[in-house]
Amino acid sequence: MNLKYDDVGTGTPVVLVHGLGGTGNVFGAQVAALSPSFQVVVPDLRGCGRSDKGPISIEALVADVVELIDGAGFESVHLVGHSLGTVIVQRLALEHPQMVRSIALIGPIQAAPEAAKTAIRDRAEQARKAGLTGIADATVKGGTSPETKRDHPELAAFVRELVMRQDPEMYAQTCEMIIGLEPAEIEKLRIPALVVTGDQDATSPPATAKAIAGKIPGSKYVELPQCGHWTPIEKAAAVNELLLQFLTK
Repeated sequence: MNLKYDDVGTGTPVVLVHGLGGTGNVFGAQVAALSPSFQVVVPDLRGCGRSDKGPISIEALVADVVELIDGAGFESVHLVGHSLGTVIVQRLALEHPQMVRSIALIGPIQAAPEAAKTAIRDRAEQARKAGLTGIADATVKGGTSPETKRDHPELAAFVRELVMRQDPEMYAQTCEMIIGLEPAEIEKLRIPALVVTGDQDATSPPATAKAIAGKIPGSKYVELPQCGHWTPIEKAAAVNELLLQFLTK
């Protein structure tokens, strides 16, 4: 799979991996902040944005990013993931440790809770039958904080636009893939790790994110106030500062 991607800046490479409902544009603020010091590579995952469509599986998504890293000639990279992107980052770091200098997991997940699987399955069916408009509205309602919706309606509108632009079948397949995810054995990782979530993140609530951080030896956990699940957008400045501190140690 030949992923389309942006490549900005020079220096040690940092690869930013988006999640369900997003494209590389989720990380627009982070590209601006990191590119003066790093070579920042931001792909659209298969079936998203500018990249080609293809059958969705976690193995394929990981292989696509590995192919991107190899194709760019990078010996090793820093990996930053958001949401489903954190699953890709976790697995890539475990399966190809020689490629990975560090990982940052923003709004992390490992597997879908049993209680959420029916809702995710229903979302896949809705995407196929009715498209993404209703899903986009629900994503903004449940996925962004009240403060974001009240004080920064332009950010909420951007999240809605990202979701509405998804391909319905690719979105549905990704939902179905998430239902079948098994947690990666992140307790085996021995690299620097940063874990960040919002205090109002319903997808990666603090208890979940803190538990993920607790599995990774030596990881740093940060909880951002008045923030939902779209952390890189809702709290761009705070995420930028955390990443710069983490990556320049």
